[in-house]
Amino acid sequence: MLKKRWTLQEPSPKSAVLALADSLNISNILADLLIKRGITNFFEAKNYFRPSLDSLHDPFLMNGMEEAATRVINAVTNNEKICVYGDYDVDGTCSAAIMYLFLKELDANVEVYIPNRITEGYGISKESVDFLKSRGTDLMISVDCGITAVEEIGHAKEIGIDTIICDHHQPKNILPDAFAILDPLKPGDEYPFKFLSGAGIAFKLARAIADKIGRKDVVLDYLDLVALAAAADIVPLVDENRVLVKEGIDKINTNPRPGIKALMKIARMEPGNLSAGQIVFTVAPRINAVGRLGDAQRAVELFVTDELSRAEELAKVLEGENLERRKIDEVTFSHALELAREEMNNEDNLGIVLHNDNWHPGVIGIVASRLVEKYYRPSIMLTTIDGVAKGSARSIAGFDIYKALQECKDLLIQFGGHKAAAGLELSIDKIDEFKKRFNQALRKTLNNDDIYPEIMIDTKISLNDITPKFVRILNQFAPFGPGNMRPVFLAEDVFVKSYPKIVGTNHLITSFSQNGTDRVYDAIGFNLGKFANIIDKNTNKVDIVFTIEKIVRNGRSYPQLRLKDLRIKE
Repeated sequence: MLKKRWTLQEPSPKSAVLALADSLNISNILADLLIKRGITNFFEAKNYFRPSLDSLHDPFLMNGMEEAATRVINAVTNNEKICVYGDYDVDGTCSAAIMYLFLKELDANVEVYIPNRITEGYGISKESVDFLKSRGTDLMISVDCGITAVEEIGHAKEIGIDTIICDHHQPKNILPDAFAILDPLKPGDEYPFKFLSGAGIAFKLARAIADKIGRKDVVLDYLDLVALAAAADIVPLVDENRVLVKEGIDKINTNPRPGIKALMKIARMEPGNLSAGQIVFTVAPRINAVGRLGDAQRAVELFVTDELSRAEELAKVLEGENLERRKIDEVTFSHALELAREEMNNEDNLGIVLHNDNWHPGVIGIVASRLVEKYYRPSIMLTTIDGVAKGSARSIAGFDIYKALQECKDLLIQFGGHKAAAGLELSIDKIDEFKKRFNQALRKTLNNDDIYPEIMIDTKISLNDITPKFVRILNQFAPFGPGNMRPVFLAEDVFVKSYPKIVGTNHLITSFSQNGTDRVYDAIGFNLGKFANIIDKNTNKVDIVFTIEKIVRNGRSYPQLRLKDLRIKE
């Protein structure tokens, strides 16, 4: 297990903390946490704790929105054939479902096309464009893809298909010749928020169209799908995303659509307490699985069906695919670990680049993420498809893996993505040279210290500060995710109060108290089982780094310390 670096943030200015704590009637610790999130006064705090749909930006601020909305309205009016062209992950399938459901609400002639990950790969292809033309498509709306499909969209235009791109990925130097491009990252776009998910962009287009036809509120029915996509795609949960995700999760918890209800049921979850974290770790893998191993169209059907019985059938399919995906994942990960150990014996390598002809393309992204988790190094997994190496890249905090791929672009057939994750394709005979160049790019930015995970600690705390009021207010910081992470605390000189146990695969269960009080806090540390045999209930004093999460037991909720690391005192 990797040794972790603990970095304690500087406290906020005392005068600012006292003023905010007084105005909100909260503890100094909570006031400090808010200031570190850029919230410095009562009104900013009100917007933070009570995010409102009224604060969403006008969709027409996005470059190309007027043209896109008008084109869609004309297509609906003239009964043109519209195809929503999506991607096979959670964001792509949710985006496609949003646009399909909205256009169906307008009685549009619309269908959805999701490429097959195995046979077609990511994004728009000329073959798929030809297929859509054969089906009479007049207008293609790409969601969560399309911004780099220059040749493919040029081909669509040549054969008489207009394209509206709804994407949130990084554009390249040349933009596609589409009818309209909706992407806040497009050069010159002055839309005030740059980090919407693909589903967020689709939602914006739907809202713009709804505004034009006087049906503004109809799109609020799709906030649940926007929330699923944003949480699963790990976009920053600030600004508009915070509003969209909070409202969407509230909708799921109070009135889930049949597909989401069925999916939660098969995952043994009850609507009412769903969080963004549970979407990431429990719901999203089941949705992704059908796209990784086969036809992601089934995920779209799950989202759009209004029949609970059909939703439950589809949820069983997703569950089965997810179980199969996990089996393949474990075999691939085991093999990748063997190869990774060889890679790491080379001191010139700060990153991990692995290739095998037989790895399943549907799981290599997951395995790359697991390599990052285990070794904390930028990791790339490649397999062979049609004689070419194709794969997924995953990064560590603070390192832009997309930029590193740009520095190797002369070796790549194509690539795309963002700072944290990307896809790439290259000739097999160029893999060795790519490994060398990729590691050279890493060494320009990273040093040996950077490849140890860093735990950013918000503040020190006494366990006695964890009162019911403290926990209640802390829970209102949700939804948690990038840009608004769950606060991380450091408690020093803490006593172990119960004999440590290992549960599950390697999870530590124990409890702590502090300052000689009778108050005891249950704790769990995922993948921290190694500590079970080296901390002692009677004698050991430890420092712990943790988050605070709510658990429900016998109908009552309790705070639980979710350990990130601990250190035994001398």
